[in-house]
Amino acid sequence: MDAIELIKLRGISVKVHPSWMLMLLIFTRVSQIQFLRTFEGQFPSWQGWCVGFLTSIFLLLSVLLRELGHSFAALNEGVKVYGITIFSFSGIKQIGPPSSNAISNLRVAIAGPIVSSFISILCFSLVRYSPNISPILQNLLAQIGMINLLLAGFNLLPGLPLDGGVIIKSLVWHFTGSEKKGHRVATATGRFFSLGVIILGVLTLTVPAAGFLGLSLIIFGWFGLNASRSQDQITIIRQTLNESTVKEISKRRFRVLEQDQQLKRLSDLRLISSAESYSEEWVLLCSSGRWVGYITPEFVKDIPLKLWSQYLLGDYKKPLSDLPSISEKSPLWAAVLLLEKVKEKRLLVFNLAGLPSGTIDKVDLSEIVLKKLGLKLPQAILDEARKNNIYPLGISLVKLVEGMISNGLIHKQELDEFTK
Repeated sequence: MDAIELIKLRGISVKVHPSWMLMLLIFTRVSQIQFLRTFEGQFPSWQGWCVGFLTSIFLLLSVLLRELGHSFAALNEGVKVYGITIFSFSGIKQIGPPSSNAISNLRVAIAGPIVSSFISILCFSLVRYSPNISPILQNLLAQIGMINLLLAGFNLLPGLPLDGGVIIKSLVWHFTGSEKKGHRVATATGRFFSLGVIILGVLTLTVPAAGFLGLSLIIFGWFGLNASRSQDQITIIRQTLNESTVKEISKRRFRVLEQDQQLKRLSDLRLISSAESYSEEWVLLCSSGRWVGYITPEFVKDIPLKLWSQYLLGDYKKPLSDLPSISEKSPLWAAVLLLEKVKEKRLLVFNLAGLPSGTIDKVDLSEIVLKKLGLKLPQAILDEARKNNIYPLGISLVKLVEGMISNGLIHKQELDEFTK
């Protein structure tokens, strides 16, 4: 389901994902239970539901204000922000090319926690220094303050892609001059912190009546390790898609025949095994050393096999320009996008001289990505994925490429150049 647009601010489209409705129900119920336990029957149940609902709405506003803090800071740094989509406790920003300056990235990263901290301090101050306000409003303000305190604290944890990880990355980047070194340090810090939380959780399990806290710490640390590992894998995949070219993985999966050969040559090559069985393999046609077109066995399926010696391959050829194609110099992300647009299962690869040199499909793309991650799938799985024209293991490379575009890792000029 598409996200629902709420408002536009300074050209930024603010949307909320429909999945947030589940968070609304859950958080309303949790807040209602907290309200009833706090006041122990002093107020009717419906007031608890109202406070719970308002708390959920303020959760949405708190997340939105935090993301707007990031976005406005990015705009001030010259980074374009096109939209924000709010999910549970976080939001996803659609931005243009990020700043190449470490301090600019630091200012953008720290803006969100500053906003959350300010809201928390404001709410707690109102509770403390406004004794005449109603206890229900005090309870609501206290919950909003705690929500924003937790949002600030959680996002300041050292680990990418959290703000704390970005802050560490930016600081190391600034002092060393290397963005990659900053990324490595931030990732390592996140792992170290997560391991420390897991160890603390294990030690806490030995304390009487602290089992739940210990288990919670272990789960929290485990999620941190997984997030760090996932961030590393995403980085590797992005680098592969951005830095590797089609030439590196294309394979020659087509046949080459002279156009003056008889149609029965297709049968000789076992491209047709029966009247109803036709290979999808491309057959490129030449004439005196020149590429003149292509043919697939399906083109001639209505011609009786006994007449195949009376016709030539060239009689049924089509121009090579009809085939979806890509240059061997193109980055792999361009092949990912093109494969989503075409009906065929693969792209014809042209070399720098403008001549066919191979083909590329979704399985070829998956293989190099998995290889970079240290994985190798059985051939049977790869063959089945190729047959069904899907990425093996449900890998969604197109989503990763779309994320690269949103994060500015692929510039519009490159997008136009390689996918036109």
